[in-house]
Amino acid sequence: MQIGFVSAIFPDLKLEEVLAFAADEGFPFVELMCWPPGKADRRYAGVTHLDVSNFTEEQAEHTRALIELHGVKISGLGYYPNPMDADPQHRKAVGEHLVKVIRAAPRIGVQVVNTFIGRDHTATVAANLTQVPEVWLPIVKEAKAAGVRIGIEHCPMLFSDNEWPGGKNVASTPEVWRHLFRMFDEVAPGTVGLNLDPSHLVCQFIDCGRVIREFGSQIVHVHAKDERIDRERLYQVGIMGLGWHVPKLPGLGDVNWGEFFSALTDTGYKGPVCVEVEDRAYEGSLAERKRALRQSKKFLEQFMG
Repeated sequence: MQIGFVSAIFPDLKLEEVLAFAADEGFPFVELMCWPPGKADRRYAGVTHLDVSNFTEEQAEHTRALIELHGVKISGLGYYPNPMDADPQHRKAVGEHLVKVIRAAPRIGVQVVNTFIGRDHTATVAANLTQVPEVWLPIVKEAKAAGVRIGIEHCPMLFSDNEWPGGKNVASTPEVWRHLFRMFDEVAPGTVGLNLDPSHLVCQFIDCGRVIREFGSQIVHVHAKDERIDRERLYQVGIMGLGWHVPKLPGLGDVNWGEFFSALTDTGYKGPVCVEVEDRAYEGSLAERKRALRQSKKFLEQFMG
């Protein structure tokens, strides 16, 4: 395993600047954000370090040259929208761009695309799962044809009253993952797996070590982000309320990192572990965001040697 970072924390830097920072600071991997250019609809979205909207061979060649120049590998391409949005037009646009991301990946030597399954948050889990084949099987077939693995991240995407009661990502629990993996493996075995992030397990009180040991062979990518449970807020609003868990840098929250890495090594995971900075205490400036990555790297290195 080696430490990388998610490029979403640098919306103000160009691709070459992101890669140069990674090289200078000893990060061998970067996960590149591939949102379509335009206004973001939420925090950490809308970042475009690789624009695949009309990805020409000239652009692909230029990107490959930058990667080679800086000696930094791309752990995956990231695009985290809601492919199952209740609005059919939004759903269609998201699906079309996700396919563009998948097709671009092998052209720059990348084999992983990370995303969300999504959800119509006004419908039940069961109702959403009945819609998954129509939305997702064509996308999965595209990934299989491109030789790309899809890493589904499992954040519930429940942050506000507008997303109540279920959040905007149905694939947030082991029960749902089992269902999805069985479905996808029937048409494209091994194509879909987990982009594992321990912070999303903390806030759901799901046993992280158990998850890794059950789904270890299906982990295609890993995010390193911590989550701190605010016990006072939890006391006030209960688990059905909002705002009682907050993202933090690795080591500053409630993730048991020793257990996390113990389980990863037990399952034989040898891929990248990419720091995802969403800690508001480190967002005051570009210098603070860079410091957040340096601090996270120093903390995580104790578990990797």
